[in-house]
Amino acid sequence: MNMKITFAMLGLLCTAPVFAADAPAAPAPAAAQDPVTPEQVAEQVRIDLQAKAADMMAKGLTLNAEQAAKFWPMFESFQKEQKKIIEAQLKALLKYRDTYQNMSDKEALAYANSLLARDQQIHDLRVKYLAKFQTVVPAHTAARAIQLDRRLGLVGQLKISTQVPLIP
Repeated sequence: MNMKITFAMLGLLCTAPVFAADAPAAPAPAAAQDPVTPEQVAEQVRIDLQAKAADMMAKGLTLNAEQAAKFWPMFESFQKEQKKIIEAQLKALLKYRDTYQNMSDKEALAYANSLLARDQQIHDLRVKYLAKFQTVVPAHTAARAIQLDRRLGLVGQLKISTQVPLIP
């Protein structure tokens, strides 16, 4: 069961839109003297999947050159802010992995509250960027960008939730 949680944690690094992306290519094998840490693998997966998420957004949005020049740097800022939220979720999941079988009531509630806080933070971030996106693209396009991000994020959360055991 710990292996499933570990893989789910790797997936958490790329929550929001990136879960609907194709699986990244396997990282190159490390030299015997330099083993690759799980954190390094997770970081590379997150980077690869964020790039694929941007590609999926590009395919889902129709932007002219002027709009694209303004939107994509803003979308990159959006992804950076998402990354901070996701990293906090990863820390909570790491703790959960190590303690879920013997959690106290207090720990179980803290974990559940961390999930709810993450959901609220992602919601608040999307609300914030919906307004920002509207300053550089038409409202219809800004709404579509948020819709795409939300849809892809829901797919990712579903994939994670099926791999993480419930609190006993």
